Amino acid sequence: MLSQTVEYALRAVVHLAMRAPEPQTTAAIAEVTQVPPAYLAKVLQGLKEKKIVHLQRGIGGGVSLAQSPEELTILDVVNAVDPIKRINQCPLDLKSHGTRLCALHFRMDKALQSMEDAFRATTLSDLLRDENPSVPLCNKPG
Repeated sequence: MLSQTVEYALRAVVHLAMRAPEPQTTAAIAEVTQVPPAYLAKVLQGLKEKKIVHLQRGIGGGVSLAQSPEELTILDVVNAVDPIKRINQCPLDLKSHGTRLCALHFRMDKALQSMEDAFRATTLSDLLRDENPSVPLCNKPG
């Protein structure tokens, strides 16, 4: 349902939240998140353009969050790289439906809305404070 790009972006920002405010190298993020380095570089560039992360080259540089983990939501990250595509009109372009969705597409859109609402209500800090015994991104050091 969510693209691989979204998955990779979320892994990267969760890692950055875990290490905030210290910048991390792209190589370190790639290793811990198990994202191919070249793909990660493109994802991080997209996150930079949307002001989710800062990229600083050179000694003492690296990647860091542009916002605090308390402010940044999952939906912010999703929308930065591959927004959830809501169903606003009949996907089959049936003139008789127009913007009045059939029961199937109405329910599909409601599910997408629920996902958006859940992501909007969840910050990166919420993920890190969660009592789930499985730590995000596995137990690899980073």
